[in-house]
Amino acid sequence: MASPRTTSELDSVALETGLLSTWQDEKLFEVSVENRSEGEPFIFLEGPPTANGKPGIHHVVARTYKDLVCRWKTMQGNFVERKGGWDTHGLPVEIEVQKRLDLMSNEAIEAFGMEEFNKECRESVWTYEAAWREMTERMAYWCDLDNPYVTLENTYIESCWWALKKMFEKGLLYRGYKVLPYCPQTGTSYSSHEVALGYKEVEEPSVYVKFKLEDTDASILAWTTTPWTLPGNVGLAVGPDVEYVRVKVTADPENWEGHGGAKVGEELILAKDLFKEVIRHHCEEIETFPGSDLIGRSYEPLFPDAVDRDGSETAWTVIGADWVTTTDGTGVVHTAVMYGEDDYNLGMEVGLPAQHTVGMDGAFLSGTHPSLDGRYVKDCDSTVIELMHDAGLLYREKMYLHDYPHCWRTGHPLLYYAMDSWFVRMTAVKEMLLEFNSEVEWAPDWVGEGRFGEWLRNVKDWAISRERYWGTPLPVWVCNECGHQHCVGSTEEMASMAKEGSPVAEDLHRPFVDDTILVCSECNGDMKREPFVMDCWFDSGCASFAQWHHPFGEEGKFENNFPIDYICEGVDQTRGWFYTLLAVSTTVFDSICYKRCLSLGLILDAEGKKMSKSKGNIVDPWDHFNREGADATRWYMVTAGAPWNPMKFDPNGVRETYGKMFLTLWNVHRFHADYAALDGFDPATSPKGNTTPLDDWVLSRLAEVVEGTTKQFEEWDFHKACRDIEEFVVNDVSNWYVRRSRRRLWDEADSDDKLACQHTLHKVLVTVCKLMAPVSPFMSDTIHRNLEGVSVHLADWPEADEVDKEIIETMALVRELAETGRRIRVDADRRQRLPCAEGWIVSGPDLSAFHEILAEELNVEIISLEKDLDRFQRVEVVPNRRTLGAKCRQDLPAVLQGIEDGESQAMLASIEAGNLVIAGYEIGADDIELRRVEREGYAAQTVQIADSSVSLVLDMSDSPELLSKGLARDITRRIQASRKDMNLAIEDTITLNVWMKDSPELFTPDKEWIISETRASSANFNSGEGEGDSFEVDGATIWFTVSRS
Repeated sequence: MASPRTTSELDSVALETGLLSTWQDEKLFEVSVENRSEGEPFIFLEGPPTANGKPGIHHVVARTYKDLVCRWKTMQGNFVERKGGWDTHGLPVEIEVQKRLDLMSNEAIEAFGMEEFNKECRESVWTYEAAWREMTERMAYWCDLDNPYVTLENTYIESCWWALKKMFEKGLLYRGYKVLPYCPQTGTSYSSHEVALGYKEVEEPSVYVKFKLEDTDASILAWTTTPWTLPGNVGLAVGPDVEYVRVKVTADPENWEGHGGAKVGEELILAKDLFKEVIRHHCEEIETFPGSDLIGRSYEPLFPDAVDRDGSETAWTVIGADWVTTTDGTGVVHTAVMYGEDDYNLGMEVGLPAQHTVGMDGAFLSGTHPSLDGRYVKDCDSTVIELMHDAGLLYREKMYLHDYPHCWRTGHPLLYYAMDSWFVRMTAVKEMLLEFNSEVEWAPDWVGEGRFGEWLRNVKDWAISRERYWGTPLPVWVCNECGHQHCVGSTEEMASMAKEGSPVAEDLHRPFVDDTILVCSECNGDMKREPFVMDCWFDSGCASFAQWHHPFGEEGKFENNFPIDYICEGVDQTRGWFYTLLAVSTTVFDSICYKRCLSLGLILDAEGKKMSKSKGNIVDPWDHFNREGADATRWYMVTAGAPWNPMKFDPNGVRETYGKMFLTLWNVHRFHADYAALDGFDPATSPKGNTTPLDDWVLSRLAEVVEGTTKQFEEWDFHKACRDIEEFVVNDVSNWYVRRSRRRLWDEADSDDKLACQHTLHKVLVTVCKLMAPVSPFMSDTIHRNLEGVSVHLADWPEADEVDKEIIETMALVRELAETGRRIRVDADRRQRLPCAEGWIVSGPDLSAFHEILAEELNVEIISLEKDLDRFQRVEVVPNRRTLGAKCRQDLPAVLQGIEDGESQAMLASIEAGNLVIAGYEIGADDIELRRVEREGYAAQTVQIADSSVSLVLDMSDSPELLSKGLARDITRRIQASRKDMNLAIEDTITLNVWMKDSPELFTPDKEWIISETRASSANFNSGEGEGDSFEVDGATIWFTVSRS
């Protein structure tokens, strides 16, 4: 503990950058962790960012919530290691390198050279590492960046191989041919969780196409939103139990938009429930029948040369499928086996031709159609539609608005494409996933049960292989002779199985690992590795154990750090990292991975729009770090709202936070520190003094805030906790306690009251610093060091003292009465600094202990008690116009005038006696209302408290003595403002000159009061016009000059 030192004006940027150097010199982060090494571990896992892109404001939000929880748990005594991490594989890295080297296809990469390309990728991942480190350090996110886990390192890759082998041994890893989301631009397929990251709302053409039946003149109508798949059509699916209708066109429609149509006499078949929705022509119904009647009937191919029949007996026939519905379309599903999951499954079931019309580059294959061959499919929708129109096969076209998956890295539309891939059988562990998810404490809870839970309930097998280059190689080798598959789980295993003379990769990336040939354990044949890398999300999904190189690294390190206590990322990670962590831990360990998960809302601009470079609404966090500071930025982010709600980031909000919270807190600190330094106050040795009710109140409020903050932190309500702390600092401490205590510290001697005030304010500030430290670590540490001599980040989380609810409620009433007095003055047009002779409190609890405070706040000479309001108010009778209007009708004006002219007390007596008659009408109690009005010279208002009320009355009369005191207060306020502008210290004295024109007489006691309050060593008070600054008050003009003595 140390004696506080005097402080300067706040320069938050200088304060923070200077403190960063101090922390580094002290190795404070490392010390804060080591100091708790005997504490109960609190396991945190850092979600690894990719360092080939600059960090943005959304990264500051996430890192703020990660940091505040880890700091808080450390202060609570937990041992909290914080290992950094880098996600270094996958498309984000490859695409950046491809753009830079202008390698926009897989063929171009292979021509450039895979080894050289991967070398470029390895270097690329560290492009912005310095920027990430600088941002991380500047915002005070304490994380070990010197010993991070890095997904490209051999040790990390080996742990990933080990995990995949565990899945392989459990029968969860398999190779299959399925329709997968595929991106021609990147040349790879995607998993379902990756697809979920890239949906966009698009408007695209959809068409109703006529498929001509071979045994009749009728055509079956089918609808598709992907015209480019029509050349691959080989079947039509109908619902066997769906009712269909055959209609004949009898007349053209009155209006027709776009291409297509039907001739009079043409027959069309579709689901009866969708007839009115689809058909625009006038038609007559010929027959209805179930879909089963259509099954097996043949139709003419749309593109006869695009697909070979290849011996299929079911090609271009109608097929039954239970999944066909009548919710949209025509109740008939156009089936292109290679371009839809249901299409593929149905085709395999009934033996439809399985041939591609589209290549891996997304272009139509040669031989599809002369107008389409070699062209990118998404550019051909209009051409396909035109071909259908020219052939008389187009019935209608319309634009269709829907959500369509796009590549999560390039933004290009994905194609659903049948291809060979490796899968993890997540459907086999679905129930375990749901069970483990139910054990996670989610914030908010509805994300776990709703968004994430729904994802798990519809879980699909994980397409884990990628046709790419820079990633963790898939460690599966297949025998060229017998087809035996083997999954390698370690580098030692790979070396032990390597064929003699075959190179054993030292770098586990491609192409080196591709050259390692293994010996088949079944037939001694050569085994080659499958030429895939793994989904980069698998890398980060292994972070809980791969960061420790489990099971090959330090024994017990993983076991002592699993499962994870806390993870935190954006809500989009319910389809990403949150899922892959749980997926890997479930399949490998049959275990939950994390206990608590904070899912953060999106960060938007001030108007609620998504931030993007094209809109010019991107926020650079450094703009705020270099202006208001990281503390104010972090505090604003936390107080802006619940962490799981979308945040509308308003730069003005950061500025307001800085001014309201941080300048206020700093000024309170200055107030205490300056007086403490001036008086030689030492919290360790100075006598405590006897606390006043004001001290007792603020300490009880402090205890209440400590108790509330702890509870709110535990319930994830960080925004509520910080708002309460801010309310306490600004309104309770600064605007009330400090303002009410200034005079107590002006005593020259170390009075008992002064010491009590200093100790109280010292405790308040130290405790507030501890509460703020997890969120705003800079100012809290600066103030704590000044007051206690040690870093707040080595301090314990405060425990709440006993809360005195009664004094808190009483002070709330006192403050409400003070505010009521200000309203009374405004209503009475009486300025605040002009004293009243007396104020009265009518009824209510005993406030005698606070009369002195109330007298000063109300600016009254004395506070007195009164039992009722009759002394200050009289009862006035007013007419009840509703009842009198019904009673008196045309004589109402006369009755109203009679009541207005009457004397209220006399009328009340007559009403009570039953003989009040006005303008010929008997007036009863229902015909009047009673209103209390102040007597001459008084003003009053009433405050409701619980089940009763308290009234405040002020004497509005004036006297020369009151006018003199009011003038003295106005002059003093102006002089004090000048002292502040001159940057005078508390102990500095001044020379003062005052001139007064047309003013009330300023009596000697009030002149002496001005001299004392302003610390004037000499003062002259003059009549008439003067010089210097001037102001006017109630018709008087005052001039004054101030100079340092």
